[in-house]
Formats: sequence, C-alpha cells, structure tokens
Amino acid sequence: MLPSTSSKSQFPPLPLPDSISQNFVYCPSNGLTFHCLEAGYTPERNKPLLLLLHGFPELAFTFRGVMPIFASAGYYVVAPDQRGFGRTTGWDDSTFCKTDLSQFTMTNLVRDMVILVHALGYKQVHCIIGHDFGALASSMCALMRPDMFRSVIMMSHPFKQVPDLPFNIAHGDSGSKPDPPVDIQRELAQLPEPRKHYKWYNATAVAAFQWSVPLQGMARFVRGFVHVKSADYEQNNPHPLKAWKGTELAKMPWYYIMPLHSSMPEVVNAMMEGEDYNKTSRWLTENDLQVYVQEWTRTGFQGGLNWYRSGTDISEMEDLHLFAGRKIECPAIFISGEKDWGIYQDPGVLENMPNTCSQFRGIKLIKGAGHWPLQEQMETVCKEVLDFVASI
Repeated sequence: MLPSTSSKSQFPPLPLPDSISQNFVYCPSNGLTFHCLEAGYTPERNKPLLLLLHGFPELAFTFRGVMPIFASAGYYVVAPDQRGFGRTTGWDDSTFCKTDLSQFTMTNLVRDMVILVHALGYKQVHCIIGHDFGALASSMCALMRPDMFRSVIMMSHPFKQVPDLPFNIAHGDSGSKPDPPVDIQRELAQLPEPRKHYKWYNATAVAAFQWSVPLQGMARFVRGFVHVKSADYEQNNPHPLKAWKGTELAKMPWYYIMPLHSSMPEVVNAMMEGEDYNKTSRWLTENDLQVYVQEWTRTGFQGGLNWYRSGTDISEMEDLHLFAGRKIECPAIFISGEKDWGIYQDPGVLENMPNTCSQFRGIKLIKGAGHWPLQEQMETVCKEVLDFVASI
C-alpha cells in the first residue's frame, strides 16, 4: 500500500490550543496514516509518553482540554484518531457488506498502537489512557503488551477478563457442562416492552445510515447524545445490576437498552424532549460541537461502528483465545463519573476488577460527571490522572 497523502491542508482547521500540534504519521507496517494531536514533544524524546485513546463517537479532539495540562506536568502527550475514525486514513472504508472485519479485531487494534509507538520513536508508554471504546483499547494494550504499556487508566468502560477456554476435557473429566451463553437480544426482544442492546444495534447494516442522517439534524443529535449520557441529564441514577439477563439490563436507559424498533437518533430525540440543549455547552462549547458535526458528516459512522460488529461476532473475537485467563499485570486504575450508567452495563465486571488486574489501584467515581468525565469535570480528573502517573 502506498503512503497516504494526508496532510493538515486537506482538512478544515481544528480549534486547538497553541500548545497542541497536529501530525500525520504514516506507518508502512499497517498502511495507516495516523492523525495525531501532540503536546510536549521534544526531539530528544526525553519525556515519558502518555498515549490517549478516544471512544465512540469521539475523536482525538476529545482530549484538547487535558493535553496541555499533562504536557505542562512534563509528559509527551499523543492522542491519535483510531482506526475507523476521523482523519486517520488507510483502513478499509468499504461499504458494510464489503468491509474486511479482520482489520477490526482486538489483536489488530493493539498492533496499531504498538506500530504507532515505534513510529513515534519510543519503546515504552508510561501510561495508556482510554475513554469508552478507548478504555477497551487501552486495556487490551495493557493485557497483551505489559512490557510496552507500563500502566493503564481506563475510563467509563471497565475491563472484562478474556473468557476461559474449555478446560480439562481431554479425558471426559470436566464435570458438568457449562451453561449455554445467554442470547441477550432474544431475551430483550421478548420483554413486555421489547428492547434491544445498543451494541448489537450498532453492529447492524442500518445503524451507520441512521446515525448519519438523524431527522433532528447532526448538531442536535450529537448534542443530545452527549447530554443524555452526562450528569446534566438528571434522570441518570446508575446502580449495579444483578445479572446478564434481559430483565436486569432493561433497567438501563434507552441509550443502552433501546426500544426494539427505534434508531439511536429517535431514542435521543425522545429522551431530549423537555431538556435544555444548552446545558452541556458549559463544557462542550458550540464551536467544539461543530468539530464533531463536521468530522462525522464528512466521514460517516461506519468506520467506528465496525468495532461493534467485530465485538459482537464470536468468530471475530477468537484472537483473544491467546490471552485466556490472563490478567492485566501493569498498574491500573479505573475512573468514571458517578452518574455514568456505562460502568454497570456488564453486571459484576466493575466490582471484579481487583481480581482481573493484578496491580489494581482502585476505582475513582467523580462527582458531577456522567459518561464524559474528562470534559464534565476536567480539573478533578486531571488531578487523579497526574497523581496516578506520578506514582508509577
């Protein structure tokens, strides 16, 4: 594959602080040209590297506020648009039916980050920090390459240990057969008020189209999506769930467990009825919102949604068998907003993190924040981050 001709001049300018620069890093090993935001770079490469990974539907731009703070503390800070997102190019951007999903596996995700770190001239990352889907990416990096990723901060998406493989079956001594997996979509669809899980919805052929053409308009949709998952949506009162069962998951809001026949824009539009669209502008300005509107309108959502497709397809998750039974071995911490339902969406996983991370440093739930703690309560979260990375 030939190098991409991506450059800053190809894209509209981003409203970034003066201390943040854009870089387009072509990596011949995977054919990607990473769009990266950087702060604190020195040619001597004498500062510890912090690698920041965004979630969905986010971008490297999500970290615009915190990068100067981390850089001023003495770190080289890099935030890439991940494969499938934003201004990073070179990934398979085919239509739904033609997409090569082998590009969107967990081992390939980690490979992308290993390749990028080498391209930056580093052999180790002092801390990899991820939010939402980025927390999944960060946890996989820490799980698979603890020698390179020396510590990990996961935000808003707890680490779930790779499932065990069938054990002691060679001579018929395994005892009782394991319970069959729960068909959660079937259970949810059979509820008195039929529902569906957002991850399986995001994996469908129609999801990207529906995300891309919201009837309320892209700006109102994105603002609404951000609002209903934040602490500014007063109906968010998350609590642990008892089991991975339809009746339990249905206790979560519609943006996680959706009405069966609704699209995500329809869900957000219904939940925003009577809500103040300007409330979140305190921490997501109109100018910053327009960046997300501009980028998602330009790229569409299929690239980001491909990760949901691979994550809900057992055959695309078989690469994780390599790490069955393994824990995250490097120092780890979990940070989220206390009003974030996402931390409970997989029952029991948050509570089990001390058992799945061998050097777990605790759970920090931030008051006054929901699913977007780095933006809703930036100063408080930055202090937690810097205290942790300084302790490594």
